[in-house]
Amino acid sequence: MATHHDREEDILPYAPDNQVDHPANQIDKASDGKIVDPLSGAAIEAKNKAEKLFVARLDLILLVYICISQIIKGLDQQNVAAAYVSGMKEDLDIQANEYNYFTTYFNVGYAVFVIPSQIMMTLVRPSLWLPGLELAWGIITIGFFKIKTVKQIYALRAFVGAFEASAYPGGITLLASFYTPKELAFRISFYHSSQWMGSMLASGLQAAIYQGMEGLHGIPGWRWMFLIDGIITIVIAFAGFFLIPDYPSKPNPWAFWLKPEHYQLAQERSLRFRRADNKSFNRFTILKAVKQPQFYLFPILYMTAQLAQQGYLYFNLFLKSLKHADGTAVWSVAQINALPLGGYAISIVLVWGWGWLSDRFQTRWAIIFAQAVIGLIPGIIMSVWNVSIGAKYFSYFLSFTFIATSPPLFAWLSDMTPHDTEMRAFIIGCCTATWYAVNSWANVLIWPAKEAPHYRIGWKLTVGMWLFVMFELWLIHFIDIKYVRPRNQKIGQDMYEHDHDISDGHNVNEEDPSDSKRADDDLTVVPVHSRK
Repeated sequence: MATHHDREEDILPYAPDNQVDHPANQIDKASDGKIVDPLSGAAIEAKNKAEKLFVARLDLILLVYICISQIIKGLDQQNVAAAYVSGMKEDLDIQANEYNYFTTYFNVGYAVFVIPSQIMMTLVRPSLWLPGLELAWGIITIGFFKIKTVKQIYALRAFVGAFEASAYPGGITLLASFYTPKELAFRISFYHSSQWMGSMLASGLQAAIYQGMEGLHGIPGWRWMFLIDGIITIVIAFAGFFLIPDYPSKPNPWAFWLKPEHYQLAQERSLRFRRADNKSFNRFTILKAVKQPQFYLFPILYMTAQLAQQGYLYFNLFLKSLKHADGTAVWSVAQINALPLGGYAISIVLVWGWGWLSDRFQTRWAIIFAQAVIGLIPGIIMSVWNVSIGAKYFSYFLSFTFIATSPPLFAWLSDMTPHDTEMRAFIIGCCTATWYAVNSWANVLIWPAKEAPHYRIGWKLTVGMWLFVMFELWLIHFIDIKYVRPRNQKIGQDMYEHDHDISDGHNVNEEDPSDSKRADDDLTVVPVHSRK
């Protein structure tokens, strides 16, 4: 049981680097000449064959599974929009303002439940919690098959938003538990891109279901869409009970694809990079969080960056507004739907590239800063507006190149909270909740549909928000280098040495029970003899 002294030290704020005099602060090279990780102060060693195979196993099972789950999540999010234009509007006599409320109820459910879901991720096995919620929203999706009124849609959309709230932040929490800082941003990038893959898949799949099943057994095609989507979701959910591995020291007994030696290796990798294993959320977690700068800075940064990059969403309205001299449309309906898909393809490729660069050069802030600089270009061009049509096309397609702030941002948050895994999960939830809470009303004001295609305020705010993102990046980077990183390196080195003293049979300094307790809780490799 933790002592009062232990808990008080856990919630102390960071000390300035001039108060942290420790060899771990010398991060250029270790004494033996090896390259040192700038985040943790640990010497970086080349992966052996066993570790390479383990990472490949994680990529092929865990990463692929959560990406497929994210794709299905995107499909379920868009099925209402597809059904609306496929006959649901007329069958249920839905008014325009009622359609807007579908998104509002979804966002409210999402924003309210995402933080509790992240807390539950530390208390309940993720292999039960995440698939359980996915199973629930799959069943609710099937419930849309029988809807009769708009109010029923409101209720179901709120519950779908609440249950889907677990998916994206939960996936990032899992990735941060198994991948090292030199691997994490690229994997989050791949995971992040799956939502765009889902968007590209959704339109084709929904169209195929509608065309193939319209009127089957006297049932409209739009209802069949919900039924098929729900069945697919349930199948993917059941797979999660066996494919989600839980945490390195808390194995999933049903995860047949990982053996005890794999979990042991996962713990050793965390120890090597001075990272703690996952612990349960408790009343001290919030006390720790509110005393750390990450709790305030990252949700604001995430929300601001997300708002700054929303211009690409209105590309189709811009295309629809273009007319020839005789008043005929420049682009057909099919072309208006197809051209943004090219933008999403650009996004998929570049988000992988941004993530790879972040891991390769072990920098997070510089990657986001580069995206912010690029983001200023379309913001300025479209604010001027009286430019050539080619410049406007360029601006919209360029807007697809920097919608990739999330992977380096969440990797940076993981880097800054290596010894507070439960606090990390909590702050990830706060980031997502803040964004969905703001997004439920902000875009209506910033990008009002009546102003399309010339958003007089939206693009100017984009410029201002990207400038604010740059200031936030400087501030977080300063705090990270000055306060956070030196303290994390000292704590990690103390834990690492404590663990090795135990394994080598040396005596541990009994005058510092806090360090002993922290090492036992956070960085000691737990034997995994059985998964039962």
